[in-house]
Amino acid sequence: MRQIYLAATGQNRGKTTAALGLFDGFQRAGLRTAFMKPVGQRTVIDHGQPADEDAVLMHETFDLAADYGAMSPVHIPRGFTKKYIAGQVVEDLGAKIVAARDTFRDRYDMLLIEGTGHAGVGAVIGLSNAVVARMLGAPAIIVSEGGVGRPIDEIVLNASHFAAHGVPVAGAIVNKVDLAAQPGIGGVLERGLAHNGIRLLGVLPVRPILSNPTLAMVLDGVHGETIHSGPDLDRVIDGVAIGAMEPRHMLERVGPGTLVIVPGDREDVILTLTTAHLARRFRVASASEAARIAQVAAEATNERTANVDGHEGAAIGLVLTGGYRPRDAVVAAIRQADLFATLVREDTYVVASEVHDLLVKTHPADVEKISLIKALVAEHLDIGGLLAVAEEVPAA
Repeated sequence: MRQIYLAATGQNRGKTTAALGLFDGFQRAGLRTAFMKPVGQRTVIDHGQPADEDAVLMHETFDLAADYGAMSPVHIPRGFTKKYIAGQVVEDLGAKIVAARDTFRDRYDMLLIEGTGHAGVGAVIGLSNAVVARMLGAPAIIVSEGGVGRPIDEIVLNASHFAAHGVPVAGAIVNKVDLAAQPGIGGVLERGLAHNGIRLLGVLPVRPILSNPTLAMVLDGVHGETIHSGPDLDRVIDGVAIGAMEPRHMLERVGPGTLVIVPGDREDVILTLTTAHLARRFRVASASEAARIAQVAAEATNERTANVDGHEGAAIGLVLTGGYRPRDAVVAAIRQADLFATLVREDTYVVASEVHDLLVKTHPADVEKISLIKALVAEHLDIGGLLAVAEEVPAA
């Protein structure tokens, strides 16, 4: 069985994206492929077992038969690091990881091992990515994201940490690269990394859907009450804004694809964005519908909105925070404008953090997103070349 260790230069660089695509590529190459996340920091319960959420993603996406005890052997719950430092953790975690890996040894052709964060993550409990890769005898592939100086600097820094632990770095993948705006960027990155003795294994182009969730995913992720679902829950958001400023300033910072997170009692902001949608509908409405829209707007706004000229249709939707339900007239205006809106009890900061997680994580239900990831990797990465850098598992 051959194996590779997929690492990254930091959070949200696209390591899980690469893992999904590589696993699919290995399977398409006819290889019996297994997946392992040795150290998990985000644990969930699936099929009655604790597992890192990336292990769950791979398990569900590829209908894997492996037990989570092998796929996700070590979890780091809240408070674990303090217990470890205090000497209260006596279990040999390294041995547990190696034993889990060995359960795949005679049944699979390829093992894809996904690390956690950059090369040094996990050092606090003696299980940094570099240490784990050395224990398993797996060469590392480092994933970074678009740019020139930053990805090269980060890749070189992480490669040096792997090298210090005796782990060979097989190469690097650069994700979220704007190939249209930067023609020839692949060659620049290849030469820049080669100067540091690192092979570029490929680049993956930036695609908005890979970073941004749909409204349906937002609704599911924040667990809110649906005020109005809007015209299409499958629309992908372009970005997020916090509605904590004067409405006229808010309008300057949002576009038609922006999701606005705003306290439910900030009716000035809510009504300004709602009025922008009402203005667009008013422009194409019949006379009778226009009269109804005008009546709803008049009842709701009460002269509390900013001038929306030039901002018709601003924002894709609203997440109303703090559990503050707007007045009935404002809710009626949201619905009349056909603007997505959900009401949640948490405060704005908590909700913004939840939405940020949605922006960067892939979930098993993201069928369209996963399909695109597979296609991108198949098109832009040389699976044969990646297979060539994988190494045999050391003898037991």
